[in-house]
Amino acid sequence: MGRFDLELGGFLISIHADETLFCPNGLDRGTRYMIETASFHNVKTFLDLGCGSGIVGIYAAKILCAQDVWMCDIDARAVANAKRNAEINGVAQLNCVQSDGMDALPAEVHFDRILANPPYHADFSVPKKWIKQSFYRLNPGGRLYMVTKRRDWYEKRIAAVF
Repeated sequence: MGRFDLELGGFLISIHADETLFCPNGLDRGTRYMIETASFHNVKTFLDLGCGSGIVGIYAAKILCAQDVWMCDIDARAVANAKRNAEINGVAQLNCVQSDGMDALPAEVHFDRILANPPYHADFSVPKKWIKQSFYRLNPGGRLYMVTKRRDWYEKRIAAVF
């Protein structure tokens, strides 16, 4: 298990990262940029979709009311790791659920902000699912922020979905 500390928006966040999860030794550039770009103004409900070790959700819980922050991941090890990190960082009240996308989240919960750094597969299946689910789970005026490597490729496929 790796351990690292990082500073985000004036908060020091300590992460104990399972070596099997994405970026076990520090925050990747794409996720850092997404966090720094995302607006948290007028946000009540928040989702860290595909939370991994929980960095994004923990940061959101430091800004918002922790009970209104949700994190989910399909990987049981990621969920356990994210819950542990939430406890370490004093935001254990947030909601962390094992879920394939948003499938296991309560249907009545909708979000003002969703942040995601999906796994990259040639068939676009994971990001496509997350984009579709986000469309139906965002509150009016809500926003999805997603890390992409090939923006044009994603934009064409998003247009084809809707």
